[in-house]
Amino acid sequence: MLLLYNLGIRIYWCLAHVAASFYPKAKLWLAGRRQWHPRLQRAMAQLQVRPVWVHCSSLGEFEQGRPLIEAIKARNPQQPVVLSFYSPSGYEVRKGYPLADYVCYLPLDTRRNAQRFVETLNPSLAIFVKYEFWYHMLGALNGAKVPTYVVSAIFRPQQVFFKSYGCWYRRFLQRFTHLFVQDEQSVELLRGIGICNATACGDTRFDRVAAIARSADTIPEVERFCALEPHRPVLVAGSTWPPDEELLAAYMRTSSGLRLIIAPHEVHDAHLRLVEQRFGFAGTVRYTQLRDGSSPSTGARVLIVDTIGLLAAIYRYGQVAYVGGGFGVGIHNTLEAAVYGMPVLFGPNYRRFNEAVGLLAHGGAFVVDGPVALARSLDGLLSSPEHLAHSAEASRRYVQSMTGATQAVMAAIDGALKL
Repeated sequence: MLLLYNLGIRIYWCLAHVAASFYPKAKLWLAGRRQWHPRLQRAMAQLQVRPVWVHCSSLGEFEQGRPLIEAIKARNPQQPVVLSFYSPSGYEVRKGYPLADYVCYLPLDTRRNAQRFVETLNPSLAIFVKYEFWYHMLGALNGAKVPTYVVSAIFRPQQVFFKSYGCWYRRFLQRFTHLFVQDEQSVELLRGIGICNATACGDTRFDRVAAIARSADTIPEVERFCALEPHRPVLVAGSTWPPDEELLAAYMRTSSGLRLIIAPHEVHDAHLRLVEQRFGFAGTVRYTQLRDGSSPSTGARVLIVDTIGLLAAIYRYGQVAYVGGGFGVGIHNTLEAAVYGMPVLFGPNYRRFNEAVGLLAHGGAFVVDGPVALARSLDGLLSSPEHLAHSAEASRRYVQSMTGATQAVMAAIDGALKL
């Protein structure tokens, strides 16, 4: 199996070179890894203390790792933190993250790369967020006797670790000092394959969204839009894809009293123009137009958020939220909306996301699989203040009950941190 793993890594590297001619992300993935070792050497030469290493696959995992980085820095601002990413979508957005002393790409997982990376970095401990199980990197950390943790992980029976042929893959998990998982089912699954060093302490994303809600600044442009007709309810639709947008546009045609703030997942101009066309009947205005000084037309019922980084703070301006992705590979972040105490709607592909399942079970979320279900859910919520208030409170209570994972992890790794 090791031979196949190494061969697969090499093939992936070759395919990335081919894809770089066609896909910008593949080009960034390769460019970010060129000369990684000299750059890491220069960065580590500036540090006086062994760093804590936090690795995230992409931007979503960063949001789960961020509360831990903030907690580490709060306890000891002088503790260096090195943050690594696998994906350009994480690195390119967070390469300037101020609480990290160095941000880099994770090199390709070959034995030589892993040994050089760990020897040069010389971390006091390593934290892998949610997934990202790299055989050689974990082996190099074990060889250097570096305490190694995974946080906010979640395991399911269909994963290869739990199959009859998954013995070799279990070695990945055996190399962690401790596994901090989201739920008891994950603990039981791990125990069933002989891995007993696991603790269920929840998902650090709950702590992250709670912190965002506490510290979010006002957004004057959004407030100006909402103030045009303050008596009309506002639906905030976040991370939408074309199927979501078609569904919402169909509902908007039948509901003249609703106003919409929509933040598409893709914010390139070609897609934004399509969104404007789709909702043109309702009147649209872009966020950047308001930011640049334009006044929203009184006839504009749709505000299009054409920039990134604002969605988590924008949700609080709505009475109901719609989270996109449920008609594709899976829904996006429902917690960013639920933390403000509002009902959350999403498409049918939600079952892989524990937080969505939890919101549904508590009455704070609703699944919409088409126009009829969307109309039934929205009309029911907006026509009944009692129903709306009950669902909103269910969302708020659910998020509140699930916070605390960051403190649990910090307490458990206190000895390894030595802060």
